[in-house]
Amino acid sequence: MRRHRQLTYIAVLWTIACASSACKVTKTFTQTPVTRSAGRLTARVHNSGFDLAHDTYNGIGAASDGKVYYVLSSQVIDIGAQIYSFEPATDRITHLGDLTDICGEKGLKAIPQNKSHVSFWESEGKLYFASHIGYYTMRNGMETVGVPPPGYKPYPGGHFLSYDLRTGQFQNYCIAPHKEGIIAMAMDPQRGRLYGLTWPTGYFIYYDLGKRELKDLGRVSALGESLVGPQYRTLCRSLAVDPADGAVYFTTSEGNILRYRYDKDAVDKVEGDSMRKDYFGVYDPVLPGNMAYNWRQTVWYAPEKVIYGVHGNSGYLFRFDPHTERVDVLDRITSMPSQQSGMFDAFSYGYLGFTLGPDGRTLHYLTGGPVYVNGKRLGGKPTTKTGEAVAEEDLHLITYDIPAGKYTDHGAIFFETGQRPTWVNSLAVAKDGTVCALSRVTEAGGTRTDLISIPSPLVNK
Repeated sequence: MRRHRQLTYIAVLWTIACASSACKVTKTFTQTPVTRSAGRLTARVHNSGFDLAHDTYNGIGAASDGKVYYVLSSQVIDIGAQIYSFEPATDRITHLGDLTDICGEKGLKAIPQNKSHVSFWESEGKLYFASHIGYYTMRNGMETVGVPPPGYKPYPGGHFLSYDLRTGQFQNYCIAPHKEGIIAMAMDPQRGRLYGLTWPTGYFIYYDLGKRELKDLGRVSALGESLVGPQYRTLCRSLAVDPADGAVYFTTSEGNILRYRYDKDAVDKVEGDSMRKDYFGVYDPVLPGNMAYNWRQTVWYAPEKVIYGVHGNSGYLFRFDPHTERVDVLDRITSMPSQQSGMFDAFSYGYLGFTLGPDGRTLHYLTGGPVYVNGKRLGGKPTTKTGEAVAEEDLHLITYDIPAGKYTDHGAIFFETGQRPTWVNSLAVAKDGTVCALSRVTEAGGTRTDLISIPSPLVNK
């Protein structure tokens, strides 16, 4: 029945869309096989020993040594973010260092390196990542770069960094221009390039490892998130690299897909298609509080030489083919309760917990799901102006087998205490299939962010 309704709905929308001269048909997709919710998953909490840890966005990655590496953020003026490794086979957590110290800024008395807002990228035995600011000043209800208190210097800027898996040594490469943090990052291992997008203004930068050179290609999205007004634009949180030609793709809140051309060393706009899709909703790019038409998270899928991604608030999975410059909306991969209720995600930015599993074919996604009691949704309004979820939500683990086109909701996730994980915007899947994320945890009367793990629902199936 669900399949029939979806096919009918899609057919109606397709008929409407084809009335526009912009409609183009190059490929036909079959309806996605669906597996309904399996019920309930249990997550374990791992205490890293950092009680001040605050919400972390991305800041996690699975490495070839079988471990998961992660960053716990800080909001205080005198303590930086803390970096750890976790070995699923032994439950061993190792503290690797303080991010401010690693950046060479210990004792500087400046706003510290409080966050890493990016995932880890592995190449030739090293994990590459970047640092970000986490000490803010609120202006007009919006987070802005923190004003240093008396006796402290302004934030120096984010750093490109690496961690050697064999020696355990960190390396600090450079500092971002304009004293801005690095909010999004990607690596081109073949060409030895680290790419980044700075916050709050949105400069596109890269560091060439071979030449040891940093280059700033300027602002790419009005004045980014640096102010409220006509020049405000939410910045993209995910950069995707085409390994064939070294092109780097990202989006703007208007829905434009931008491309860094390695051969021309310049950024241009993809003309063939955009992220402005009716399925994603209607947004005003000037208003803060959502990602608008930006994609939220993406991965490169080598077998098809395409980018798979998720649009945040609507939760739609899409595929972008950079060679044909076409975006295809594939399926809504929100939780089954969200699909059945028709609700957008409660967190209006959408969720960053989206990655390709170790099998190289299965997408994993952590997303919300409304909770109902006696037919009524728990909680109040779904979001605040800043995008904070205030309605009560379950956290669901979704998988999507790309070759099979198979969506599965594995169910809601709970701690052993019965509490729900909250504020989860991170995801890594270890070599053994263990699913790891960073969540708010309440224990012994206190709340912190910490590592949680879930046994793989795909093992032995």
